[in-house]
Amino acid sequence: MIQIRHVILLLLLGLPLVGQAALEIRITQGVEGAMPIAVVPFGWQGEAQAPEDLAAIIGANLHRSGRFAPVERQTMPQRPTRADELDFPAWRGQGSNYVVIGRLQPTGADRFAVQFQLFDVAGGRQLTGYSIPVERADLRRAAHMISDIIFERLTGERGAFDTRVAYVSVTGQGSERRFALQVADADGHHPRTIFRSAQPILSPAWSPDGRRIAYVSFENGRSEVFVQNVDGGDRTRLAAFEGINSAPSWSPDGRRLALTLSRDGAPDVYVMNLADRSVSRVTQSRSIDTEPAWMPDGRSLVFTSDRAGQPQLYEVPVTGGQPRRLSFEGRYNGGASISPDGRRVAMVHGVGGGFRIAILDRQTRQFRVLTDGRADEAPSFAPNGSMIIYATSERGRGVLAAVSADGRVHQRLVLQEGEVREPAWSPFRE
Repeated sequence: MIQIRHVILLLLLGLPLVGQAALEIRITQGVEGAMPIAVVPFGWQGEAQAPEDLAAIIGANLHRSGRFAPVERQTMPQRPTRADELDFPAWRGQGSNYVVIGRLQPTGADRFAVQFQLFDVAGGRQLTGYSIPVERADLRRAAHMISDIIFERLTGERGAFDTRVAYVSVTGQGSERRFALQVADADGHHPRTIFRSAQPILSPAWSPDGRRIAYVSFENGRSEVFVQNVDGGDRTRLAAFEGINSAPSWSPDGRRLALTLSRDGAPDVYVMNLADRSVSRVTQSRSIDTEPAWMPDGRSLVFTSDRAGQPQLYEVPVTGGQPRRLSFEGRYNGGASISPDGRRVAMVHGVGGGFRIAILDRQTRQFRVLTDGRADEAPSFAPNGSMIIYATSERGRGVLAAVSADGRVHQRLVLQEGEVREPAWSPFRE
């Protein structure tokens, strides 16, 4: 029988992780016919060199979405920074559908104003534009916010560039192995370590407000569930019951935590009320029930169980009851991540001799395998539902990857040194 992730603890001890270097994102497959867009270098009205190349950040964001094909700077017919400088016929001749221009202006000590405008080349008109006050430390975030505005204006979907990812990294070998829980911008920059340990760290999960992360730590010689403030470092141990404490998952309202406990025998799904830390049992069986994931309405949980002989996905009301089987394709389906609209379920799908990321439409029952790796795991939806980040391997070491929900866009997120596992995409930053 195939064992389920996060429950057979001996397997968890071998997970690899990382250091402080930023993740390098490589586009390995994009959408055919992506929209040509020119992001012109922003004008700089200060002394010396601009503190950030905002246009490069915006262009990179749009490129890695797979929807856009940013124009190379050397092929731009002009480099305007103001609307009255735009030569629309020149851009039409060059082949750009849209042009983004902007300016960066100092307004005080380490303070700036970022202005940008998005133009439709064919119509010769402005589609949107904003001025954003920002401090030096937040210039990259301003570029992500601009990217989100452009993405939403041109696609009709909310952008997810101004979000973050959490992941576990490992450095060293043998007794020198060190684990770190890290948080970085969605483009891999600004990585920060929020917890370090000589023992494995697993299953990071963001709270709905993006301020806390729940995770599993083995620092005390067994699995325990902790919650930690992302920015302030406050840390609380929530679950240290006898046996297994694993797979935490936040309720949509942030008031409860679903998790796997074996306090009463076999691993089952429980829900903890965070106000008083009382726990209620959701599943009761002799099988292994684990990896709970909340439906967006907070009324039910999707979890992995081997009750039918092999791991498959089931849905059960939070109040308990008879689970309903969701997955039927293949010998293994587990590790569910639910899309923000609740319609799609991403999962680890066992096929042949390996594991890939697949997606199930709960309404149409359409099932689709999105990746072609041999050891793909731990899928996590972006907060806009457009992409899924997951863990995989490249040349024998752990890396992160992302795939669009339609399977057309593929990315690799690789550290220069070390390995990464256990990704979790944050909610939107408000």
